[in-house]
Amino acid sequence: MSIFSHPAYDKHEEVAFYQDAKSGLKAIIAVHNTNLGPSLGGCRMWPYADDGEALNDVLRLSRGMTYKSAMAGLKLGGGKSVIIGDPRKDKTPELLRAMGDFLNTLGGRYITAEDSGTSVEDMHVIGERTKFVSGLDECSEHGGDPSPQTAYGVFVGLKAAVEHRWNRTDLNGLKVSIQGVGNVGFRLGKLLKEAGAELFVTDIFQDNIDRAVNELGATAVSAEEIFDLDVDVFAPCAMGAILNDDTLSRLKAGAIAGAANNQLAEERHAGALREKGILYSPDYVINAGGIIDVYYQQQGNYDPAQVKTHIESIATTMQEIFQRADESGETTAHVADRIAEERFGHEDAVKKTDSEAA
Repeated sequence: MSIFSHPAYDKHEEVAFYQDAKSGLKAIIAVHNTNLGPSLGGCRMWPYADDGEALNDVLRLSRGMTYKSAMAGLKLGGGKSVIIGDPRKDKTPELLRAMGDFLNTLGGRYITAEDSGTSVEDMHVIGERTKFVSGLDECSEHGGDPSPQTAYGVFVGLKAAVEHRWNRTDLNGLKVSIQGVGNVGFRLGKLLKEAGAELFVTDIFQDNIDRAVNELGATAVSAEEIFDLDVDVFAPCAMGAILNDDTLSRLKAGAIAGAANNQLAEERHAGALREKGILYSPDYVINAGGIIDVYYQQQGNYDPAQVKTHIESIATTMQEIFQRADESGETTAHVADRIAEERFGHEDAVKKTDSEAA
């Protein structure tokens, strides 16, 4: 199968592969669209089962970044990079520096930042070899780390979903299940706990679960059980494609609002959620807090108050999507896609707009 016929290929502008035998680096960078500006997206390091899984992930993630930046009102395009390897075992300074060399080959069309499996410290090492790295501004509220702002954006978006679904503005007593309590999921849990929510958590790493139980008073459940819980909100904060034929038949939550990218295994699953009466918060809209934070770091003169105000606008965007979906009968995912495509100039959206104008 060629790249052009890959199911996840969506008119990507560039897909680059890189291998450095000395450091062991195997990585892929995908640039989806640069109509609004240079592509920016995190560098994920993950022990993918095979190269095909890594390619599928980077294609889907980079596309999501285009839509995310467009919906957040940022002058950025969409891109992403993945490193094939276990971040707890395979990551070395040499590998990260080689990643910096890889970034240089794209000449600034793609700018990276931290993501699952990488950290601010890793970005500094990558930055020893390239200037095309972000999320390093020590003047930012969290020393360059965008994950707290991602969590905050999900929190305000989740509150918007709760208000729309149940017409309530408080979260006291709300039952929330969180799949993945790493950097973002744990911080989301902390915000929810402070707001009075009851938490149920799972993670692939036991130490993350233990921290959530000990520090947040969360109830730990197995990776499979997380889908069967009778909760109000399900918050996916780990890997993608977890809303699929199997899990949708088991979910009892009334709303889904989480930080994970590409939560829908297929577009049709948005319709299945609507049929079940589950309010879906489009992932690339609700999890945009991190990219908003990184964008302001890129601009210089970082103003925490301005960043916070921009992130809090996620709630307004979510409310608009929910309302338009109710009025049109469309899924929230389709409504969000249409708005984003109009903003970044997707050719199908442009054709539709021209046709409507005529």
